[in-house]
Amino acid sequence: MSQNYRVQNPKTDEIEQTFEFATDAAIGQAITDSTDAFQQWRQTSFDERKKVLNNAANLLRERAPELAEIAATEMGKELGSGIGEVKYSAKILDYYADNGAEFAQDEKIPHSGGTAIMRRLPVGPLLGVMPWNFPYYQVARFAAPNLMVGNTILLKHAEICPRSSAAFAQILTEAGLPEGAFINLYATHDQVSTIIADPRVRGVSLTGSERAGSAVAAQAGKALKKCVLELGGTDAYIVLDAADIPAAARQAWDKRLANTGQACTSNKRIIVLDDIYDDFVAEMVRIAKDYQPGDPLDGAEGKYYPLSSRAAAETLDQQVKEAVEAGARLHVGGEVAEVGAYYSPAVLTDVPVGSESYYTEFFGPVAEIYRVGSEEEAITLANDSRYGLGGAVFSADEERAKHVASQIETGMIHVNIPQASAPELPFGGIKNSGYGRELSPLAMDEFVNKQTFYVNEKE
Repeated sequence: MSQNYRVQNPKTDEIEQTFEFATDAAIGQAITDSTDAFQQWRQTSFDERKKVLNNAANLLRERAPELAEIAATEMGKELGSGIGEVKYSAKILDYYADNGAEFAQDEKIPHSGGTAIMRRLPVGPLLGVMPWNFPYYQVARFAAPNLMVGNTILLKHAEICPRSSAAFAQILTEAGLPEGAFINLYATHDQVSTIIADPRVRGVSLTGSERAGSAVAAQAGKALKKCVLELGGTDAYIVLDAADIPAAARQAWDKRLANTGQACTSNKRIIVLDDIYDDFVAEMVRIAKDYQPGDPLDGAEGKYYPLSSRAAAETLDQQVKEAVEAGARLHVGGEVAEVGAYYSPAVLTDVPVGSESYYTEFFGPVAEIYRVGSEEEAITLANDSRYGLGGAVFSADEERAKHVASQIETGMIHVNIPQASAPELPFGGIKNSGYGRELSPLAMDEFVNKQTFYVNEKE
């Protein structure tokens, strides 16, 4: 069993506060309360649900600075980035509040005979197992569509996010959500298994590692209930050409360093055509050398911030060392600080394709760069992955970029932009990156009973 839920400041590695695990009795009561709340919440109108979600969105915006400070002390997110995350989470809540009734409306089925309608009905309590890297956004994108459709939520957040998860739950309560409709649980991994097995819980959504997703999917399958999984990624970022190489390198670097490299959709494999490769790598190395460690509460240009934990930094360090042992070249960075969870941004090239390191997801500020000699080689390399989450292709010739992008095997692919983010865009992957979709209208269809409602016509 892991340590208790705790605030362990990654800047210092000091534990500032601990929270006890929930008792088994408390878990059982939470499931009962969620089930009881479902009977009330499912009967509320879309207008009533809309008011609650709009209220919660406004509270998120009002409290963005204090919520961002919580994230900074829990997992090291730079303050400005945290404020942006909270505001985007509010945008997601508003999106489903304003559009949810339309997304969930009955759909008439053309049929010669009786009247046939497909209804979208809520199914009951859902379990969300959420990660630490975006402590508010991950919860918002799971909770908003499911609350809007009439389901209730049991949240099991990461053990290092006890304050942010409690704050999100408190905001929903203040916004008018009925008691029991959203419950934050400091559950153990064994208790997660108990929740999944309980027949009153009708589905589970997990964002996390491939290993965690496999375990949850097995448990959900045994319990004959649906799950949605958003897992890891080794997204390809293909640069076919660049008139301004320093600008192209800076754009790639900024994407890789976002959230200190701790995002499933980070550009973890930067694939560059050989005619610009050497200059591109040199520019990336130059940029990396200028970065200095910073305090998440005092965000500034040219700074890098701690990873989520000392253990995360040490794991990343070991992964990079293994890549170097396999033949990769470390140009710059790759050093773990003596104190805290800081890992200096690294540029890594020549990782042997087909090696275990090549298939590994480096969850931190490591820019892996690969040389290719043609579009075809770039496509082959991009698709040589166990994952299939997102990716991007860049070229001054848009048709060229679109031609390459159309052959990339991922759930999301972008042309001439690192990543497009909006509540209306579907989010999810294929292969070992999971299945199901979040955000967009599709998210409201993941955990519903698509009921056929048939009325026979009288003779």
